Amino acid sequence: MEKHQTLIGVLAMQGAFAEHVKALEKAGARTRLVRTREDLAGLDGIVLPGGESTTMTMLMERVGLLEPLREAIEHGLATLATCAGMIVLARDVTDGMPEQHGLGVLDIGVRRNGYGRQVDSFEAPLDIDGLDGKTFPGVFIRAPLVERTGDVQVIASYDDHPVAVRQGRILALCFHPELSGDQRLHREFVRMAGMDGTQA
Repeated sequence: MEKHQTLIGVLAMQGAFAEHVKALEKAGARTRLVRTREDLAGLDGIVLPGGESTTMTMLMERVGLLEPLREAIEHGLATLATCAGMIVLARDVTDGMPEQHGLGVLDIGVRRNGYGRQVDSFEAPLDIDGLDGKTFPGVFIRAPLVERTGDVQVIASYDDHPVAVRQGRILALCFHPELSGDQRLHREFVRMAGMDGTQA
């Protein structure tokens, strides 16, 4: 019997999705770009990439993807959210646009661009719980700042603020692992997504 190859969707409404596709395929997954609710069918996991969180949510609303995606995540679809993706998932957003309606499924509060503007981008070594070996190179670009955590597990911090959290089958990061050249977090997500066959 042929072994199931984990299928990961990458939200491709806007933002930095191409690098996630490359990283996931290097980590052994099949990938699919997600632009409509039909693209959610049969996925083992989904990535919400960096980009512009307001634009992402407005485009998802426009094509009727926002609510089906919320339902899929609430029903256990493994989810990796990076930078703007974390903002889209967060329950509370400070400095969000008035028309910004996120998914509200992750029990954190974030401040958009809390680490500064594009010119304030930086890289920092991170100790991430559950990752073997050396520190992980965290690439922060207009990153959200986590100001509140609820029922989540903080798995990495920087400067006394959480920068990586887990909640069930959600892994949310302030930084960009797809730009780091380090495959470990993508491999961990592919493993997590393939663990129990939960599908949308």
